[in-house]
Amino acid sequence: MFRRGWRAAAVAVLVFAMLRDGAAHEAAAPGYGPLPYAAPEPGSYALPLLGPAADGPVLTDGGAATRLHAAFGDRLVVLSFIYTHCEDANGCPLANHVLREAARRVAADPALAGAVRFVSLSFDPGRDTPAVLAPFAESLRPPGTEWTFYTGLDATTLAPLLAAYGQHLSTLSDGSIAHALRVYLVDRERRIRNIYSAAYLHADTLLADLRTLLTDAPEDSAPTGPGPALGAGDDKHGYAGPDYRTHSQAIASRRGAALDLLARLQVPQLGLPPLRAPLPGAAQIALGRRLFYDRRLSLNDTLSCAMCHVPEQGFTSNETSTPVGIEGRNVRRNAPTILNVGLLDRLFHDARERSLDQQIWGPLLATNEMGNPAIGVVLDKLSALPDYTAEFEAAFPGRGLGVETLGAALAAYERTLVAGGSAFDRWHYAHDAQAMSEAAQRGFALFTGKAGCAGCHTIGADSALFSDQALHNTGLGYARAMAEAPAEREVLLAPGTRLAVEAHTPPPDGNDLGRYEITQDPADRWRYRTPPLRNVALTAPYMHDGSLPDLDAVIAYYDAGGVPNEGLDARIRPLGLTAGERADLRAFLESLTGGDVEALVRDAFAAPIGDR
Repeated sequence: MFRRGWRAAAVAVLVFAMLRDGAAHEAAAPGYGPLPYAAPEPGSYALPLLGPAADGPVLTDGGAATRLHAAFGDRLVVLSFIYTHCEDANGCPLANHVLREAARRVAADPALAGAVRFVSLSFDPGRDTPAVLAPFAESLRPPGTEWTFYTGLDATTLAPLLAAYGQHLSTLSDGSIAHALRVYLVDRERRIRNIYSAAYLHADTLLADLRTLLTDAPEDSAPTGPGPALGAGDDKHGYAGPDYRTHSQAIASRRGAALDLLARLQVPQLGLPPLRAPLPGAAQIALGRRLFYDRRLSLNDTLSCAMCHVPEQGFTSNETSTPVGIEGRNVRRNAPTILNVGLLDRLFHDARERSLDQQIWGPLLATNEMGNPAIGVVLDKLSALPDYTAEFEAAFPGRGLGVETLGAALAAYERTLVAGGSAFDRWHYAHDAQAMSEAAQRGFALFTGKAGCAGCHTIGADSALFSDQALHNTGLGYARAMAEAPAEREVLLAPGTRLAVEAHTPPPDGNDLGRYEITQDPADRWRYRTPPLRNVALTAPYMHDGSLPDLDAVIAYYDAGGVPNEGLDARIRPLGLTAGERADLRAFLESLTGGDVEALVRDAFAAPIGDR
């Protein structure tokens, strides 16, 4: 018994000695003693949905490879993250103490026995091997209880799973691991229903929550199904009416499913050109994914990259013609989709950047986007978060956090957002005659023929981005610049919410002159980069200013020949399309949606959201 439980016993002795002698730096957590208040009556309250419980590869304490969700089975799960060398009394020893007591009570309760499983996962796979973990588990687990212990395959493989659960680690000089204690309550649908910190973790409240989950949930406390992964979160139709009800899918109701993004990236996508080598590593992708959804990258901790490039809205924003930055500041141009952005050579509407690693600093430093006043402000903020320090070192050994590695990390995730294999690709490149509708096939003939779209939205012999990546004057920028200035100006405060103010009230942003603002060449006035058309059906509204709300409006604009001006691209002319031809063109454009975009969106739903 001594050999099997020596470490657990040693930690227990240390914990109680610290609590007895007052040597602990913090007061003893409530979980070590009687609950200082009455636990809520089970079933008298509802537990919210806090998001999906992530899955990933792990090892059992017997050394067998499995996945975390396999440990869950069809039970209610209490999930803790620990490591066996932890000596923080209010850290892992607290979790072990509370779970041991809760597991003992569950085993003695006929209503809970067989319905609840306790799972502990070590985040220290280097030291907590199966050989170490097995005797540690045996020393803690009460007889007759379902409490299983797991460890990671290795630190790199474990990193995405830890990030998904908000487990941010930092290894200290003495080998100990700094981390914030979190224990998760997971329901049978593998959704997180409560997260317990050291100040809240107690066997009494844990048992009350478990019994509450065994009761029937209130009708509106859980989604009735997974819901659509694609589409505007809220179209604001009827927003001004007294009976308005939101169409949004709440964050907590989203059903995520994490992907192995690196493995997916290594599989060629039909219709797309080869990816540039070298491919990013798994740790870099996981870090970039976390950064992309972290609001703390903005000056006031309110705006993440994903709030303008919304995953379920085609990684753009369907709800606003141009995005809204921090403090409600309007952005001049439409947020372009970042699907397939890693395949492009020219970035931004005015093509001012060529490197995705460098491009990310544009929105980070723009005063009307994420608002950071300097590069150093961003780096200092991230450096003050110990979890990021460790992740950057793991992703970029010997380099850590810096101006280059921050850009490389975000670019690593964005490069995984490739989406080919559309109905068009299967029809055109794989020669599947049934893959695309007859209307779409007629639309393709118009696209490459009478309508002349392929002159700018080019199609290659083996692949197509549907963009020549050149810059063109379509007339829209000219028309806006020449329009008479109104006495009042409409300011977008939020999707569906606008406010009319005197024209001089908002900070003037001047006329948008397109590429001219970069080159100062008069010939470049109102020229903008040709947008790629892949997944275009998902990325409304359209054009550089988001002024055309749908594909029908875009087709009608080009059918009319744009807006004549001195610099208008010579290929833009009245087309004389019939109503049927316009419908066929739309059908073709709708055939360009990638075959597994929804999988990327589900992965985004599973990503951690950094906001504190």
